[in-house]
Amino acid sequence: MSKAKSDSGIVLNRREALLMSATAGLGIALGRKAAASDSIKTGVHQQEPGTCSTPRSAIANTRYGKVRGYLDGGVFTFKGVPYGQNTGGENRWLPAKPPVPWKDEYPALVYGANCPQTLHDWTGNEQTFLQDWDDGWQSEDMLKLNIWTPSLSGSRAVMFYIHGGGFQFGSSYELPSHEGAQMARHHDVVQISVNHRLNSLGFMDVSEIGGAGYEDSVSVGMSDLVAALKWVQENIANFGGDPNKVMIYGQSGGGGKVATLMGMPSAKGLFQRAAIQSGGSFAGDKDEAKEFARMLVKQLGIGANDIGALQKLDWASLNAATNAAQGKMPPRPGPFGAMPGPPARFWMPTVDGRVITENTFQTSAPEISKDVPLIIGSVSEEGNSMRSRPTEAQWRANLARAYGEDRGKVLADALRKAHPEKSIRTLSYMCGGGGILNAVSIRNSVVHIAKLKHDLKAAPVYTYYFSWQSPMLEDAGAWHTADLAFCFDNTKRCEQGTGNTPEAQALAKKMATAWANFARTGNPSQPGLTWTPSDPEHNQTMVWDNDCRVVDDPESEIRKIILS
Repeated sequence: MSKAKSDSGIVLNRREALLMSATAGLGIALGRKAAASDSIKTGVHQQEPGTCSTPRSAIANTRYGKVRGYLDGGVFTFKGVPYGQNTGGENRWLPAKPPVPWKDEYPALVYGANCPQTLHDWTGNEQTFLQDWDDGWQSEDMLKLNIWTPSLSGSRAVMFYIHGGGFQFGSSYELPSHEGAQMARHHDVVQISVNHRLNSLGFMDVSEIGGAGYEDSVSVGMSDLVAALKWVQENIANFGGDPNKVMIYGQSGGGGKVATLMGMPSAKGLFQRAAIQSGGSFAGDKDEAKEFARMLVKQLGIGANDIGALQKLDWASLNAATNAAQGKMPPRPGPFGAMPGPPARFWMPTVDGRVITENTFQTSAPEISKDVPLIIGSVSEEGNSMRSRPTEAQWRANLARAYGEDRGKVLADALRKAHPEKSIRTLSYMCGGGGILNAVSIRNSVVHIAKLKHDLKAAPVYTYYFSWQSPMLEDAGAWHTADLAFCFDNTKRCEQGTGNTPEAQALAKKMATAWANFARTGNPSQPGLTWTPSDPEHNQTMVWDNDCRVVDDPESEIRKIILS
């Protein structure tokens, strides 16, 4: 790969750093044609006749009324299905309320709204091309989920995907990789994705302002996900799914949400498998959350108990006020280091002793989910930001500042020795000494969480390392979210990032099969590719690349340098 020779160093503003925590054609199984209308992104080619139809057979029952979807390429699709009421106005910061039943068929044909959030700035052309973001539209009426199924009858494993973006932004359809038709079509599962409350709407403690009815306000973003999982338990059999074979999985912030759900009493029994992808576990302090709410009240100049004034405030004004109030609070670390610039805090679940009772996977794995098998892994270039083009001198200087002169030098030398095939730019994405995403640190997190899960001596834990290098542009590597195109079997839909090469298609078939097998059985192995559970002595890890294989503790020498 060519080496970047730009003068610019590794500099991430807050927006760029946050984008990387959220993100990163139609995927096809090897040798199979794509269904054209599944792909609505830039890279789509009109090669095949359309197969989309809206037959009366694409109608399913729910507890709240009938929903009508559409049929495309043998997959029944239902988008924007309500699992809760509008969360705006008087419902703001209250636990999700069940949908109001409807009499006529509900047109579940398009994605629902995203939670109000700060949008992407769209100035990183290379990054935008590779990841192909879609901001969608926003509303507080966002408690909706999406379903793809090969049949409305049967009893299939259910794969419940939770999007990334920290706990601040993102959506179920922000990336083309999230589309679930391929999993239903070629892997015989029921695929689900979901939107829920984020940022101040999902994780702000207004209990002192609103009183007893708002005691759970600081956790409604997580209790929304529990409500969605309860909806699945009650309704998914009508979509061909088995409510007793539910896998929850998420990437980045979505992985953090999975980790949190694994320790929540209200979520116990609602899922039987879990996967954390490039994510970890972190939670805030309840006293700090209350102090922040007091600061916000002062910032707005409203009465100490005027919850109505907060509920009437439009989100943009609320967001501006919370940012200003956050700037007056002491800086708080995010999941992978201190947040750069204002706001100084990172929206996250809070251990409130009620909904969130523990900071999972910090010192121990949650006992409440000890029987749930877990997949956890990361990608090799988590810190990819295509705007960053450091010289070797700049890269080494950044490492020295982050880790000290001696350790920074040892780390740089070890990375160059381990990966002579990679440019300095790509190596800086593995470990750059800046930003909030560091692939080597996240490898340490994977090993740490896997050990805690193993030590419960109950269900197995499987670890992976996704190191497939994109052929698109130069030096991109395997960026944060790159694995999603493969575990969703969506290399065609994501061809701006994958090239949809034969190698990409072959890897996607293997990886998606592993995820689907895990959802069905709790074991991700497949014929010709055995995936061994991990133990702390060997740290057995599936490497996802053109040569898929289980190895002991990849990047072990490098990751241990950071720990030294």
